[in-house]
Amino acid sequence: MAIILAATMCSITSFKPAQGIKTFDFEEPLSSRRQLIVGAGASLVPTACCYGLSPSMGWAEEKSSDKEDDDNKGIVGDITSLFDPNEKTKKGKVLPKAYLKSAREVVKTLRESLNEPPDDIAKFRRTADSAKESIREYLGSWRGKQTVVQEESYVMLEKAIRSLANFYSKAGPSAPLPEEVKSEILDYLNIAEEFL
Repeated sequence: MAIILAATMCSITSFKPAQGIKTFDFEEPLSSRRQLIVGAGASLVPTACCYGLSPSMGWAEEKSSDKEDDDNKGIVGDITSLFDPNEKTKKGKVLPKAYLKSAREVVKTLRESLNEPPDDIAKFRRTADSAKESIREYLGSWRGKQTVVQEESYVMLEKAIRSLANFYSKAGPSAPLPEEVKSEILDYLNIAEEFL
């Protein structure tokens, strides 16, 4: 294979080019990376084509499903969905992407915080701080917004946050969360996640 490659490269460099086509002098050392890349690429393309390394043609079938909308097919649908500010939920509702991202983050971080054993105080504080920050961002952006206030996920997240706030306002900021309150909040999070 190396001999064939060398012979091919020699035949490429020894032909006389048509007028107006710039050639590189391979006898002198290459002075730039561009010349090296162009020269190497030019010598490998004919070799690849001669030995069957060119891409083969194939037929592609587009399978449509009943779940997809007709306007969201193919590349055009992907591009339009990229710039669309809304997203479909698991239940088929169309909600703002920013809301869904924020709500999913609250569910994830709050669940991690609740499931974290309080034995390792440093790790527990990190997860609790992360959950607190995501809750602040969520409430700052979405509290009382008419576009989402009637949504089941919003109602369930609000209940979970209220349960947590009520417990800590009564018991203090460093009180351990009882299993009863923890399971109630986790239930709210599970229901909210179904609608996200």
